[in-house]
Amino acid sequence: MAAYAALIEQFLLYLAAERGLSNNYRLSIRRSLSRFAAWCEAKGLNPQNVEEAHLAQYQRELRSSGAAASSCRVAVVHLRIFFKYLAARKIVGSNPAELLQAGKMTQQLPDTLTADTVQKLLESVSPAEVPLGTRDRAILELLYSSGLRVSELINLRPENIDWEEHFLRVTGKGSKTRYVPLGGMAAKALVCYMQHARGKLLGEKRGSQSSVVFLSNRGSRLTRERIRQIIIERARKAGLNDKVYPHIMRHSFATHLLENGADLRVIQDMLGHSNLATTQIYTHVEQKRLLSLHRHFHPRGKKDES
Repeated sequence: MAAYAALIEQFLLYLAAERGLSNNYRLSIRRSLSRFAAWCEAKGLNPQNVEEAHLAQYQRELRSSGAAASSCRVAVVHLRIFFKYLAARKIVGSNPAELLQAGKMTQQLPDTLTADTVQKLLESVSPAEVPLGTRDRAILELLYSSGLRVSELINLRPENIDWEEHFLRVTGKGSKTRYVPLGGMAAKALVCYMQHARGKLLGEKRGSQSSVVFLSNRGSRLTRERIRQIIIERARKAGLNDKVYPHIMRHSFATHLLENGADLRVIQDMLGHSNLATTQIYTHVEQKRLLSLHRHFHPRGKKDES
């Protein structure tokens, strides 16, 4: 693996400097290539003697290990760009991954919660429990009302809340700014948090971290992982069996808008998707739901079991 470690680090530096890829994406590549390097070490393969047949074997073993099809595809993409980089710098004589096929990408529908499940989750968190219940209710209401990404939530600033027009100004992927609506129930929860809980969480701390809306019990900015923990804990206390995580609130926001007749392009704008095709995944969710309802309730909807 030592033969690969330095090359992987060089490659990651190249991605950061020349391609401007995010930290999360580079971390994904590091894990993927480190796994491949460990496999090569076990086979006695260094970068210079890896051949296309070896990569195909690695791909087969990934699949047989139970890795998801999407994970296998991503691993192949990482290998292709890694060996392309090595070949371009003459570190390897030729690119063994050039003809490696990543396989067809199957479209996975996003998980969503029903409106009743969301309501049960929201109402299980009492805003009267100051400060944490007040804060957590506002977080959940805001994620569901405005379809925010977690990164947008944790970086939201008080000055970006338009209380009169009920809009939020958020900065999403690619540093793009957009305006999203702040629903009535979310606005009520947010007012309650700002007036009764945020000051208690801030306490005596008056540093730069106080510039964001949502704070930890130490008065600092909440992390992505802490938001995830909060939502999992709240779902468990609500007695929900559904798999609940932060992004499922965003998926549910979009799906419920579509179910109630919202235009797809309006949903695209609210989600901050640069491409309408990304938003169209929610039409497949709605089609799947309608098919399920038809099969369940229509006398001719059930499949022939004979």
